[in-house]
Amino acid sequence: MGHRALVAYERTDGNYNLHYTHWGGLNLRLMHKITAATPFGGDRRREWPPDVHAELTAGAEPATVQEQFDLEAAAMTDVEPLPQETDVSLTEAINDHLDFLLHEAFYVVDRAFEVTAYRTLWFGLKYEATCIAESPTVGHGALQPVQWHEGKPVGDGFTRGQFSGMKQVVGEMVDRGMFDRDGALEYLQGKLFSTTDAEVRVSLAV
Repeated sequence: MGHRALVAYERTDGNYNLHYTHWGGLNLRLMHKITAATPFGGDRRREWPPDVHAELTAGAEPATVQEQFDLEAAAMTDVEPLPQETDVSLTEAINDHLDFLLHEAFYVVDRAFEVTAYRTLWFGLKYEATCIAESPTVGHGALQPVQWHEGKPVGDGFTRGQFSGMKQVVGEMVDRGMFDRDGALEYLQGKLFSTTDAEVRVSLAV
């Protein structure tokens, strides 16, 4: 099943390349594994990842980098070394490529390898309200930055559980006719902002 996440690496031009990781959402495990020496994670240092990262973030084409470094034969890393998308703004990454249901976490890695980890909170109510058959997943949710203490995430499980409880309540309200879709989304956002001092980023698919 996996614990999927998306990693956005800042490029030299200020935009981002987006890379997929199948287990990166598990316990936010990549927060301390992504470094200048191990840009794609992994348990040991290798020669090629820093060079691959440098080439890609400088704007090299993924196909060219793949051939140059023979990546199909390279040892596996936590993050797939070839990006799914290249040269996108952070806003485009969140609104057009981040799947708030599929991806459990979102990481942003700047040029100095400062890593910011976010939990994805999906606004879809198809599993909470019987009258809602489908909900968009891409660009439809909130990103909540994770707080850290002594290298460990603080309250991460509580945050996700609290949001899940909010959705259950909102789903019941929708089924009872107390909210339409727009009203439900507005209520969810308001409750989310009221329960945290962190700078939550919201994306709403139309």
